[in-house]
Formats: sequence, structure tokens, C-alpha cells
Amino acid sequence: MRGRASRNVVTGAAGKCSPQDSSMNATGVRMVTRSRSRGPGAGPRGGGEKAAPLWRGEAAAEGRKSPSPSRHRRKTQKLNVAYDREEEDTKPPRAPSWEPRDWRQQLLNIRAMRSGKDAPVDWLGVEHCYDSDAPPKVRRYQVLLSLMLSSQTKDQVTAGAMQRLRARGLTVDSILQTDDSTLGTLIYPVGFWRSKVKYIKQTSAILQQRYGGDIPDSVAELVALPGVGPKMAHLAMAVAWGTVSGIAVDTHVHRIANRLGWTKTATSSPEKTRAALEEWLPRELWGEINGLLVGFGQQTCLPVHPRCQGCLNRTLCPAARGL
Repeated sequence: MRGRASRNVVTGAAGKCSPQDSSMNATGVRMVTRSRSRGPGAGPRGGGEKAAPLWRGEAAAEGRKSPSPSRHRRKTQKLNVAYDREEEDTKPPRAPSWEPRDWRQQLLNIRAMRSGKDAPVDWLGVEHCYDSDAPPKVRRYQVLLSLMLSSQTKDQVTAGAMQRLRARGLTVDSILQTDDSTLGTLIYPVGFWRSKVKYIKQTSAILQQRYGGDIPDSVAELVALPGVGPKMAHLAMAVAWGTVSGIAVDTHVHRIANRLGWTKTATSSPEKTRAALEEWLPRELWGEINGLLVGFGQQTCLPVHPRCQGCLNRTLCPAARGL
């Protein structure tokens, strides 16, 4: 994995679809800054794995010899540094130009309602469906696969599909050796299972050819994979790599953010909601908000007939007030 100046690292307790304990979890997070961060199997490419290959111009740059000293001393040129960590740390946090009314109290109320951690996402979500005994890059692959299966699918159905796949040994190679008909049978009845068979095969082939069976460690490379969208990419970064790259917005987060008035104007898609939230929501909350709101949407703020009477935000929510 290529080095980075700093990353926001997600840590927390983990659960599992199986009785095994998990080492990767993005719920109940706290955020710290480290010079280099890892997700599952932290260490040099995951506990004893071969070091990651150098990418693009890095290999060539490493192989070049240092130029010999010039006979004449050259005038030192001042380089324009695009990113100065020390300077950034001394700057006060930028105040958002707009933020929702009562959002802090609304957030506290949602945390109180979610304190039981008993929603489906809390014990069947993507953080809980990988094999903790597998090598790090296999675990990361399983995280990405569970995210691909979860689109338009309930957590219970995704967890069942992952258990069936894992029972056969879920790796890039095993998926590529599985015929489409068998793969479809194993993942059914996840939503759009026929399309997902195709996307899983295509993505697995790319991971084998370009990444040595691992998954990319950047949002740009993740969303370039067949069947992987922005929400999946941000969750993969958080769960698999331990890096908060953005707010993961699914239909629950999209719906609830609009109901609570957490967007300056109504948004028409999860991606527009993500952009709107990242404009004002403090970055230290980005890693928490997906799991918090997804569980809230599964239990209280339902898509149809939300349970407003039992919601602590009933007097603070514009939707509940009929505004």
C-alpha cells in the first residue's frame, strides 16, 4: 500500500456473522491521526505479507542514482509545498458557512436511541461478515465482496450469502474458479443477483491481475471496479483499510438526513447528500454517522410509516412536524 502523509484511523470493537471475534469494525469509532494507517492485519501489508509493489513512477524513482554534485553551487530554489501538516494543525477549524438547526441535540438523541446496538446492522453488517482467521488481504477482499452483495439487500440476506460463500473458502481464486450458475445459487436471493454475479467475477479478475488479489486502497481505484459505488468505496476504506475517506451514504442516511433537515436544500440522491453533509458535519463524526443512522433507519425512522411517536426527535424533526 502506498504511503500517505496522514490518515484518519477507525478503531472499535467488532462483531461477526459467525461466533468468531472480529478485528475490523467501523462502528463506535474514535478517530486519531497517524503517519501511516492500516485496517485489518495492520503491519507491512498485513502481518508477514510481501511488501506492496511500488506504483507508477515510484519504482523508477527508487532505482535512480543521486546526481553528482555540480561544480558550481546553484541558487537554492524555494519549493511550493502543497501540503504542510504543521501549518494545517495550527490553523483553527474552518467554521461551516451553514449548519442545521438543533443538529447537535438531534445527534445526541439518536445516539441515545441507538445505545442498545441491537439493529440488524450492528450484528449482521459488513464489519461482521468476513473471516477473522483469513490472511489480511483475503479479509479485505471479503469486506469488499460483502459490500457488493449488500446493495439493495437487507443485512440478513447479505450475511446469509456471505456464510454460504465462506463455507466454500472465499478468496479471489475460489470465486474465479466457481462457474456463474453456482455463484448465482450461492448469493441468491440478494438484490440484482444476476448482475452481481457478473460484477463479482469481473472485479475479482481485476484484483487478481492488478492488485495481487488484494483490494485498492483509494476511493478512486475502488469506484473504478465493476459494481462498486461511492458508498461501498468509503465503507471499504473505513472497514478494510481503517481510513475515513468520506461519509458513506446509503438510502437510510439519505432519507434521514433529508427528514432531519441536515441538508441545506432537499437532495435527490445519496451522492448529493454525501456532498451536502461533508460541507458542514465535523470530520471526526464522519466515521460514526453511517452505522448510527442506518440502525436508526432500520428501527425507528422507517422508509414508510416512521415511528415518530417513539422518537426523541419528534419535536425537533421538520418531517415529524409536517414542515
